[in-house]
Amino acid sequence: MKAIDYANAVRFLSIDAVEKANSGHPGAPMGMADIAYILWTKYLKHNPKNPTWFNRDRFVLSNGHGSMLLYSLLHLSGYKLTINDIKNFRQLNSITPGHPECDLTPGVETTTGPLGQGLANGVGMAIAEKSLAAEFNRPKFNIVDHMTYVFAGDGCMMEGISHEACSLAGTLGLGKLVVFYDMNNISIDGDTSLAYTENIKKRFTSYNWNVIGDIDGHNFSEIEKSIKDSIKQNTKPTLICMKTKIGFGSPNKEGTSSVHGAPLGDEESKLTRDALGWTHQPFKIPKEIYDEWNCETKGMELESNWKKLMSSYKSTYPELHRELNRRGSLKLNKKVSKILSTISKDKNTALATRKCSQIVLENIGRFIPELIGGSADLKESNLTFWSGSKAISNKDFSGKYIHYGVREFAMSAINNGIFLHGHFRVYASTFLIFSEYAKNAIRMSSLMHLPALYIFTHDSIGLGEDGPTHQSVEQLCSLRLLPKMHVWRPADLHETALAWDFALSKSDGPTSIILSRQKLPQINRSATQAKAVSKGGYIVYDNRKKIDAVIISSGSELHLCIDAAERMKNQNIFVRVVSIPCIELFMEQSKSYQDKIIPNIDNIIAVEAGIGDCWDKFVGKSGDKLVMTSFGLSAPGNQVMEHFGFSVKNIIKKTMNLVKRNRKKK
Repeated sequence: MKAIDYANAVRFLSIDAVEKANSGHPGAPMGMADIAYILWTKYLKHNPKNPTWFNRDRFVLSNGHGSMLLYSLLHLSGYKLTINDIKNFRQLNSITPGHPECDLTPGVETTTGPLGQGLANGVGMAIAEKSLAAEFNRPKFNIVDHMTYVFAGDGCMMEGISHEACSLAGTLGLGKLVVFYDMNNISIDGDTSLAYTENIKKRFTSYNWNVIGDIDGHNFSEIEKSIKDSIKQNTKPTLICMKTKIGFGSPNKEGTSSVHGAPLGDEESKLTRDALGWTHQPFKIPKEIYDEWNCETKGMELESNWKKLMSSYKSTYPELHRELNRRGSLKLNKKVSKILSTISKDKNTALATRKCSQIVLENIGRFIPELIGGSADLKESNLTFWSGSKAISNKDFSGKYIHYGVREFAMSAINNGIFLHGHFRVYASTFLIFSEYAKNAIRMSSLMHLPALYIFTHDSIGLGEDGPTHQSVEQLCSLRLLPKMHVWRPADLHETALAWDFALSKSDGPTSIILSRQKLPQINRSATQAKAVSKGGYIVYDNRKKIDAVIISSGSELHLCIDAAERMKNQNIFVRVVSIPCIELFMEQSKSYQDKIIPNIDNIIAVEAGIGDCWDKFVGKSGDKLVMTSFGLSAPGNQVMEHFGFSVKNIIKKTMNLVKRNRKKK
């Protein structure tokens, strides 16, 4: 058989699956099948019998709409993905969904679909490989030594995140990152020249990439030579510009947008079979083709050789071996939780919670060498750089701090890739307002159940003079809407420390810690109250006589609510103050606990300097809210807070009015 016959197996599995589902994207798999055949059978280092083998090459399909390309590759090369799984493409409860999902399908490294993010994930994986290699490899022991290969299309290149991520990849000199750019020049609307005309080769050259241009993506010898050349380059990432024909082999649809996102149709499928000489029935693959594709024996041999190397490494460097295994298991050093539970003891100084977060890092950073991440050019503002931090550079990858530059979206997607690679905990930081730039990558952290940590500072109108462009109002509610996301808005050092403890202990989904720019007083708590912070919500102030009203708050407004409650006591209005630094965690507690903290009374008021829709479920129809209903304004922070009613005086007024109003109703 010829090479094209082996590649055609990918084409027709893709065509047939899309036809059966009557839904999907056959064009990209048909166009990239030849490239995939050479890469997967001759160069990709992987083991289908153990998809999570640590030192495997990573393969990312960034143009995830072409998912049948990846499913075909996994099936043919021997992964636990059967022909029935291929037939169930895009069907309910199948492991072959419309876009690849890493927690469903063995061999899928990351969930892709939002264009460009897979490419950024690949950058993260290459950073992880290079960082681990710098820390753990020793002479004659290259135990971390693999490539990251990414398939990307025109849509990935058009998305701005590709610029952010690839610019950083070039700056960091990620020599083991190879991106195959599918230059088919077709998007959904038609020819890409409608909206996309830049010189991609010059663009990537300016990023400091090694660019291999004008490769015929259907010429097997050219494809193979380009891959060989890319592997030789070890100081720069490589972009291979592959000229392909979308829908290759289709007599009437090849090279057109009509083959991008719709089935070929019965007639065109038959014509394509004839044109490419594929005589087999749908979903039928000859044994000799399976034999050519199967990578099980080769993969097991690769892993076996690596395990022998690891065995010698263990004998020679036992401590390093033990530490590498610990990181792979994501087991946190036991000292961390102990430190965090007592970190606020005897601390009485007013502190911005962003400073509290830095204090946390100073105390635990040395015990978490697996913690890697950085800030989007806001190191001095986010306070995520502690005294033990060391920045990564292209000349020295031994650090764990990444200067992401002004690249919030790429930062978050790259972090997703670092975590998916394994052996790291990741954090990313910026102003809360700029979480909007990163939102889709944050969403992907949630969708993939990744315990990524997001540190967002300058949390509200309280930041002051920068004005409404930088003052967050709706972002808290927006983040709280994400499934699997836990959003913490701590009020002081103790709540900040327990927010960190929660985030570092979490294994299923991301955490956002929302921090103030302005200084806040430390809250006095009993030992019982201090422990109850870990439930996400607790009684922080109570008169223990009767309850005329309940004030619920979080973060920088909590101390105002406590002051207001103390003053109202002098007027015989007895108010309970409830701190809910993490709504999601509080809602996970038992109903009896929730009812104990927030009793079923009419006079409940929520106070938070943001859009307050997320508090409606707590205050009920008879309650009230002191929240934002507009954007902020530019002035000193205390004046802005006062202007919008976030003062002890106004909290008292709102609470008293609520009590009086509900009395009249009765």
